Amino acid sequence: MQNSLNTRSMIFTLYGDYIRHYGSEIWIGSLIRLLEEFGHNEQAVRAAISRMNKQGWIAARKQGNKSYYYLTERGSKRMDEAAKRIFKVQQEPWNGEWLMFTYTIPEEKRSIRDELRKELVWSGFGLLANSFWISPHPSSEQIQAMIDKYDIKDYVHSFTAVYNGPNENDKLVSECWDLNDINQRYNEFIVAYSQKYVIDKNKIEKREMTDGECFVERTKLVHEYRKFLFIDPGLPQELLPSEWLGDHAASLFSDYYRALAGPASRFFESIYAEGNELKKNTKYDVLNHPLIQEK
Repeated sequence: MQNSLNTRSMIFTLYGDYIRHYGSEIWIGSLIRLLEEFGHNEQAVRAAISRMNKQGWIAARKQGNKSYYYLTERGSKRMDEAAKRIFKVQQEPWNGEWLMFTYTIPEEKRSIRDELRKELVWSGFGLLANSFWISPHPSSEQIQAMIDKYDIKDYVHSFTAVYNGPNENDKLVSECWDLNDINQRYNEFIVAYSQKYVIDKNKIEKREMTDGECFVERTKLVHEYRKFLFIDPGLPQELLPSEWLGDHAASLFSDYYRALAGPASRFFESIYAEGNELKKNTKYDVLNHPLIQEK
């Protein structure tokens, strides 16, 4: 799992899990120091932050001889979208309706079509047929936002419907999502982190784990678990198999995260305070991560 901890990806994780709660801005020196904990050197950090700047996720400002990097509107919006993913919040019982979305985007707008596909997958839609997507979530506002974003009103249709057969809703699910593969990935997460959680919780209780070590483990935990945002559509309970492991993985994440959260935040603040004004969001609850499932 840790092979995926590339510098750019780790910076996104730090912005999403820490920096956004402290004014969304950080001095490059502090960022370099934080990433040293994961074995990333200064050159790699500066190269990654430069790419992110060019891509419009962050912007820079100078104060004396110091460079500070803050989330742009685009970057903040993406962080908010990740935090608000509907399937990580307690869901209402499913009403049995499907939201359907179809498009006929012309070839000259192919790049828009490709981006739209990615966004539909990110939003939990499944592809039932060519250019025909479905979701059990009432995401009409999200659909409208995508229509406005890509200016595709003339090429799309959206409606809700009840599936009348001849098969069951399970057949629709199996054609749109590979739940066996997602379940296997949840199982891999559970196997990898169950033992780590027990060991680290014991170390923390005995004060045998430093704040810096907690910071590293909490960041890796969030970094791995957030990958499920991209593969799990967050289906209602009524559409999931009886042996679904998503809830088990969510409980493990919640327990492990809360064990690490306090000391990890202490370490972050100790590094952050060396080169930044400590402007912590008063509404930020370190024990209530957006990926934690409500019970």
